[in-house]
Amino acid sequence: MNRIIGIILFTLVLNASQTCVLAKNKVEKDPVMEEIILEVPEKQLLIPDKTEAQNATVEKKRIKKRRQLDEDVDLEAIDDELPENNNEIQSYIPQPKRIKDVESNIENEFSFFDNFDLDKNDDNKIDEDTLIGKLITRDIIRTDVPSYLLSPELTFHPKGPVSKVQFIGAYNGYVSSFWDSGDYDTSYDFGFLQFGAIGKIRGTKTDFKITVNPRPSSERNYMQNFFADAYLINSSIPHHKIVVGYSRNQIGKEGGSSSYILPFVMRSQISRNFGSTRALGVRLIGNYDLIDYNFAFNSSDRFFREWFAGPEFTGWVDVKPFGKTDGRFGKLVVGGGLNAGHNHTDYTVGSLYLGYKYKKLWTSFEYAIADGYNGTHVVDNKATGFYGTVGYKIHPRLQIIGRFDQFDPNRDVAGDIRREYTAGINWFIKGQALRLILNYIFCQNEHAEDSHRFLIGTQILL
Repeated sequence: MNRIIGIILFTLVLNASQTCVLAKNKVEKDPVMEEIILEVPEKQLLIPDKTEAQNATVEKKRIKKRRQLDEDVDLEAIDDELPENNNEIQSYIPQPKRIKDVESNIENEFSFFDNFDLDKNDDNKIDEDTLIGKLITRDIIRTDVPSYLLSPELTFHPKGPVSKVQFIGAYNGYVSSFWDSGDYDTSYDFGFLQFGAIGKIRGTKTDFKITVNPRPSSERNYMQNFFADAYLINSSIPHHKIVVGYSRNQIGKEGGSSSYILPFVMRSQISRNFGSTRALGVRLIGNYDLIDYNFAFNSSDRFFREWFAGPEFTGWVDVKPFGKTDGRFGKLVVGGGLNAGHNHTDYTVGSLYLGYKYKKLWTSFEYAIADGYNGTHVVDNKATGFYGTVGYKIHPRLQIIGRFDQFDPNRDVAGDIRREYTAGINWFIKGQALRLILNYIFCQNEHAEDSHRFLIGTQILL
């Protein structure tokens, strides 16, 4: 190919005395000949009015330069890179490969820090307009409802059927140290790990929530444990909400509470056994100054093990005697509920609750009795239990708590009562969005050795 191109160029040079201007334009478009022009002074280009000797001298220089380039340039390689041969839609201008274009694992690994400037003003302070600065200065005090660290950054107003959506993430995990007279173990356990979204449907009074558990469970297959919440909630009726879908079941006060606002690392024993479940169905929630209620008709299935294992009713009523006093006498709640249904066997759980909160003091007491129950598993035992909790905020971000918790898994069997004495500290760094939890539990079992547990938990809501 080099020889063919050389012959073509030589022919063009022989006719240069008559087509000088056209030849010059051709050379400027040829990337190789362009280099030749740069090497030969402008005054030495072939010009019709020059003498034949002068033009011959210039021609010799061109031939010499042409031969030199033929030895250094791989024109076949250049031809393979032409746009029409590699489908690149661009003008072909060969460029030397620069070192900075070469991929470097080191550069890729650490290039993140090129823009990781938290001190733009060079004053040894984290700038408030950075994400870290916003999180540090963001103040969250309220602890009775879930709050999210990145709520402003993860809230969007898209076009289409959804007018507003907020993406959320939640994590709770704890280090557990267990010991009795003959054994000592330390482990790390997950409370929850969830991701999802909450949002509003445009032009309606309907919201939605969907969250998933990406972490597998050893007790269930992956899809049975995958969905945490998936429901629509409509507030068209004043003082009421209608919930349709897969949502938390109100079995007991604490058993129906969100995991994000629990005072301890673990729920009470009656909540762990009777409640803390979700069910697929429809529920009606009413909210007034002096009374709240929650009535649901669900499938008795748990974790999508069956499509319809049987019918279930769950009802709960709270009476608020101080509901119209604007909190002058604190907040007093007296409640009770019933969970009954059929899932291969009949089950019934009844609950009573008393709670009082005044300024920094918070107390609660709950009792439950079951003739069979449908928690994580269906159990036909006659069980009962109760707990009492007291908490006090010594600082808006620091709370001390204590609980006495008793559970009898089978009233027909003697000597199997389990008691737990728990003391703990909650440090609300950013409300419930960023919290550290410290719990000590003394476990007293009538049918086994007494034991101790020490728990250090972390909670992050994004």
